Amino acid sequence: METVIVKFSDIDIRNSAGGKEDHPIDAGSFQGKIAAAGKILKEGGLVAFPTETVYGLGADALNPQASRKIYEAKGRPSDNPLIVHISNMEDLGKITAKVPEQAKKLAAEFWPGPLTMIFEKSPLVPLETTGGLQTVAVRMPDHPIALGLIQAGGGFVAAPSANTSGRPSPTTAEHVAQDMEGRIPMILDGGPVGIGIESTIVDVSGDMPMILRPGYITKEMVQEAIGPVALDPGLTAENEAVRPKAPGMKYKHYAPKGQLILVDGEREAVQAEIIRLSKEAAAKGQNVGVIGTDETWGSYPYGIVKSIGTREDEETIARHLYGVLREFDEQDVEIIYSESFSAPGIGQAIMNRLLKAAGHHVLTAPKREG
Repeated sequence: METVIVKFSDIDIRNSAGGKEDHPIDAGSFQGKIAAAGKILKEGGLVAFPTETVYGLGADALNPQASRKIYEAKGRPSDNPLIVHISNMEDLGKITAKVPEQAKKLAAEFWPGPLTMIFEKSPLVPLETTGGLQTVAVRMPDHPIALGLIQAGGGFVAAPSANTSGRPSPTTAEHVAQDMEGRIPMILDGGPVGIGIESTIVDVSGDMPMILRPGYITKEMVQEAIGPVALDPGLTAENEAVRPKAPGMKYKHYAPKGQLILVDGEREAVQAEIIRLSKEAAAKGQNVGVIGTDETWGSYPYGIVKSIGTREDEETIARHLYGVLREFDEQDVEIIYSESFSAPGIGQAIMNRLLKAAGHHVLTAPKREG
């Protein structure tokens, strides 16, 4: 299958967001490109597209055969539910059995944006889209290309991240092409994404809202909008016996090809332990990678060392995380040692992704004497 990569300029995106275009609506215009992609979705095909979080792999969410194609293209387990993307609040009621008041408050505060909510599903949504569950995950993305595609594709687009299952999520169209070229007919290239990690997932189908996946929208932000919210215990512990209710809850995700090991503990002790471990691995002839920050990367003398961002602005770490993991793949790195990121706020989301990528392989650095 030939994969067509359709590029959008910054001018295209700015004009579309403002509701106008500087040129006629032809095949090369923003609306022309979106219309062509929407036609593919309506015909049961797949289109990769940018959102504010990561690139998604889209299909008609109400077409069971189209949803199956997502699982096939990604090599994704069929019990791992997909997120349905919508472009307006009116459509939410069509795919859910009910919309609780707390969900309405969260939508008013964070939609469009990096928040996914889980509802009881309506009969309109096929089980192929929900991974066999009677609940459906829904979000409204904050990106003009994504919103335009949803509208052109029929209003309901199922879209997990546009990568081979288990690999680091794509934050550029180039990342998508690495995994999906030849598997899907079209990739919409809107440039690098803004956030870099997947949406926060909040289950609003029960009595107490529960965060199933941390993201840019933090627990504190959710609580400020609706009051008390629980954290799923599986965020910090691996439980293969639990059937996933949301994407990424059960299976190893975001992983580079090399073994990723997190080193936790006091900052100086972590640095000392990573230096020791990387030195030993290099002495054995292994191609070693080290993930540090702007504050620490210069202190690591062994292996291929990359800064993931600055701790002064953890959003930079989120934005670069998956790109750094993919760079190590390109350099055939066999083992990667990473500092941990356990700070509150978005640091929790970063650590969640790293734990999944490492298969929960964490070492505690011994405390330094004195």
